[in-house]
Amino acid sequence: MLPLSYRDVSRPLTSRIKDQIHSWMRLIFSDRNSRNLFLFLLLNLSFAFIELSYGVWTNSLGLISDSFHMFFDCTGLLAGLAASVITKWRANDKYSFGYVRAEVLAGFVNGLFLLFIAFFIMSEAVERAIEPPEVKHERLFVVSVLGFIVNLIGIYAFQHGHSHGGSHHGHSHGSSHGHSHGINSHHAHTNLSTGNSQIMKGVFLHILADTLGSVGVIISSLLMQTFGWMRADPICSMFIAVLIALSVLALIKDSVLILMQRQPVSLDDVLPQCYQKVMQLAGVYSIQEPHFWTLCSDIYVGALKLEVSKAADPKYIVSQTHVIFAGVGVRQLYVQLDYAPM
Repeated sequence: MLPLSYRDVSRPLTSRIKDQIHSWMRLIFSDRNSRNLFLFLLLNLSFAFIELSYGVWTNSLGLISDSFHMFFDCTGLLAGLAASVITKWRANDKYSFGYVRAEVLAGFVNGLFLLFIAFFIMSEAVERAIEPPEVKHERLFVVSVLGFIVNLIGIYAFQHGHSHGGSHHGHSHGSSHGHSHGINSHHAHTNLSTGNSQIMKGVFLHILADTLGSVGVIISSLLMQTFGWMRADPICSMFIAVLIALSVLALIKDSVLILMQRQPVSLDDVLPQCYQKVMQLAGVYSIQEPHFWTLCSDIYVGALKLEVSKAADPKYIVSQTHVIFAGVGVRQLYVQLDYAPM
């Protein structure tokens, strides 16, 4: 659903904004994952404010840091919502692959923000570990338990989507060319789901880290109440900071690999086998300029040039090449045939 058309310009601005919001809400509630994202965003944001208020009241860095983690989890949830809407926009001449890479960009930016807050929490925790302040630990326990419950709700809501995310289906395309420098050109109009996207994986990891962080705050409050060990609070903050960093490193790495157009890691071992099968097709002499990349999570695109004999059957070679690579998950394949000189 693209931005408002020219005929809508004459309408009042408030009316256009209202219609756009309604359009976004329809897209959000049309998908189970995006609906869960929106509802948990509201719950998470509300409790983050509660946790921050209690953290300031009790002078607990552990609770304050956990609330900031929840706020940044909210940015991840919001990025996921935005990506789920943007990826449903239709492809056009300018964006022939559509807008599906919005989830990769959102995951990368969100990961960088989380690394920054993890560094901030760690530096504050080290300072407090050296000179631990007085913490009103008796007020921590109830809020920490409530935070733990909120995160359990998030895990329950997203573990199904994370483990059994919707599968993605693309369409294979190919074209043969009788001359040596022909270039095939296709627009991808594939409607891609974000059920197994980096955003969904990242959200799940963040909620899991948040849950463990809540457990850390509970343990630190019990240690302070029982033994008077005030350093338990900054140690808990260090624990939360490490969890934040660990939860996003894999997400950032995957995002960078996709943005750098690296060959999909899952295809590293199977592509050589595919090349061998293509070389065994009648009339194929060589494979030139193979390129494979990840469009977005689990959507692989490929392009290659085949040198074939003039007597080769182009339709057979192109169709069989599609079948071979579709068998390993490459759903969009661009094939160019170059005929070898006699």
